[in-house]
Amino acid sequence: MTKLLSRQQFEVEVEFYSFALQEADDSLVPIPYPENSEANTLLSVHERRVDIKSGGHTHTALLTAEVWSAAPDNEAKGDWEAEAEGEIECPTGELAVCEMMGNSGTYIELGRTQTLWRIRIRCSGREAAYRLAQIDVPSGIERYLVQFWPAG
Repeated sequence: MTKLLSRQQFEVEVEFYSFALQEADDSLVPIPYPENSEANTLLSVHERRVDIKSGGHTHTALLTAEVWSAAPDNEAKGDWEAEAEGEIECPTGELAVCEMMGNSGTYIELGRTQTLWRIRIRCSGREAAYRLAQIDVPSGIERYLVQFWPAG
């Protein structure tokens, strides 16, 4: 039976349409964020790092991170505008939330060391964040749900 193991909620400062989740031990990340940031699609996978493209240039987004024992049901409640899946290697079991200036000091606790994790990300409020970020620095308009579970 698939079980929700943990849920964490954060605010993320988005700049230049993106932020990232990467292995907390910077020495294990060959190319740390924001180097080579693509920000072309909702989720861009790099070695031990994933870049997340936002709808708005500069704003504060809300991020909910869930850790599951196995692949969660694909029917998440919410009005999601975009969805993507990928994998991330995380030897320490902890991911740093990275903003344009580097590590934000916020960490997603995966709960155990697991070499490879599946990741599913969903987002809402992208269009509104895009419009509002043209005239102000909105907060809480764009929301992300990021789900992790062991790969394989």
